[in-house]
Amino acid sequence: MSTNLSPIESEFATQEEADAYDRWYREKVQTSLADQRPLIPHDLAMAKLRELIDEKQRTRASDPLAP
Repeated sequence: MSTNLSPIESEFATQEEADAYDRWYREKVQTSLADQRPLIPHDLAMAKLRELIDEKQRTRASDPLAP
């Protein structure tokens, strides 16, 4: 049976949806914690993202119809 949840108390319509999301989220966290790839320092990640954003802005400035 489906338990309806109040939208004021939960973003999910039913307890089953909340439980499914919780299982999915916990699996994602465990997968991330088990990942053996080297970590990327925050400053380096942000610098790479800034380069990507700047490149996209330059592309749009020269061609407003570009993706």
